[in-house]
Amino acid sequence: MEGRNPSVEIIIPHFRGFAMLERCLDSLAETRYPAMDICIVDNDSGEGGALGGLERKFEKLRVTSLQVNKGYAGGCNSALFSSSADYVVFLNDDAVVEPSWLQPLVEAAETDGSIAALQPKILSFREHRKGKKVFDYAGGAGGLIDRLGYPYCYGRTFYRVENDFGQYDREQDIFWASGVAMFARREVVAELGGFDEDFFMHMEEIDLCWRILLNGYRIASVPLSTVYHEGGASLDRGSPEKTYLNHRNNLTMLFKNRGTAALVWVLPLRLLLECLAAARYLAAGQYRLEKAAGVLRALLDNVLRLRHTLRKRKIVQRGRTVSDSKLFCRTPFTILFSRTVRKK
Repeated sequence: MEGRNPSVEIIIPHFRGFAMLERCLDSLAETRYPAMDICIVDNDSGEGGALGGLERKFEKLRVTSLQVNKGYAGGCNSALFSSSADYVVFLNDDAVVEPSWLQPLVEAAETDGSIAALQPKILSFREHRKGKKVFDYAGGAGGLIDRLGYPYCYGRTFYRVENDFGQYDREQDIFWASGVAMFARREVVAELGGFDEDFFMHMEEIDLCWRILLNGYRIASVPLSTVYHEGGASLDRGSPEKTYLNHRNNLTMLFKNRGTAALVWVLPLRLLLECLAAARYLAAGQYRLEKAAGVLRALLDNVLRLRHTLRKRKIVQRGRTVSDSKLFCRTPFTILFSRTVRKK
């Protein structure tokens, strides 16, 4: 990268929490990288006046205002398709970055043209303020997925997160980069159509990364880069709406991207597991009725949108260059078994 500083635009979709956004921008202002711009996407937040003032406070910052809330997916796309940068970073507004976070990501991308997306190490901001190093649930040290379509991370399974003691401090290929801080080669992501806006929020980055891999590109972790994430800014972890979006989008993603031969056995098994998940929500926990209803609503929505999803699946499958056998050759059958039976 000698003598060259590729341009990077940081894209931050924003809906609410102006103080949190300012904290994010204050940390970005300390970034030690010379060719960085910032785009705030105002998702009809009602904070337009305050956001306009940010352009005077922070250099190289633009604000894109949307008339309706398009969620994470639509908000990021609006900035992506108006950007001319070499690279983009899709960054949550409740994230805080270290001053040296961006340089290792740029260097990793510049060394290998087959890399389309990268993820820094993502740690919990709440634990960071207590002086602890704990992986963040939303991304950990890089995203993975099992053969049934359940996502997990280095440093996180379903409900458990690990302390960071350097166990993942090695760059390695991953399946998906978290939308908390997803560094991407702009041209590649734009050519693939960006995020699927039907997802609105939750798992849209996994869907995009899956399509990236199917087109022969790599995704990797860069643990030399660190970002801290507060989490729960848009929807609390216990929110029934979050349950609904996660289940709905996960099934849609699976149906779009998994190969036909695998879907023959994956879909029936997943439908059974979805019903068991609804039963589990009914059996225990706060908001149990609402969460169970969210799972059933997710199933119904996928049925109602089947023709629409089939059209998108046709595009994905027609353009793929990588087989399922290659993509899932080292993937566990299901993290459910590894976590609950093998206690791994």
